[in-house]
Amino acid sequence: MSRAIDGNKRLNRRKKILKQAKGFSGRRSTNFKAARDAVTQALSDAYVGRRDKKGDMRSIWIARLNAACREQGISYSRFIDGLNKAGVIINRKALSNMAIEDPEAFKAVVDTAKKAIGA
Repeated sequence: MSRAIDGNKRLNRRKKILKQAKGFSGRRSTNFKAARDAVTQALSDAYVGRRDKKGDMRSIWIARLNAACREQGISYSRFIDGLNKAGVIINRKALSNMAIEDPEAFKAVVDTAKKAIGA
């Protein structure tokens, strides 16, 4: 029996890869071998990027908190230390959101942290 090389499975697999490579530059979007390598790497990078995004967001929240704390006359590290000593358990995402949307409530939290460290 002869070997089938132009079957639907092979064609569909190639079409799927080339569809995923749409928008890539040069022969990476039109040549199957180059597209396969490019798509594999792109999917791998996307997986890593989804995990990196979580750390990036935490960095943004900390930068926002640092700016908001300095307006209240305390550094970020002293603020976090004060919250820990006061037993306040609020995550950085919520604190950052509070600093932006409700400055009065954030000021109350900062005052609680200042009392706890005796500043």
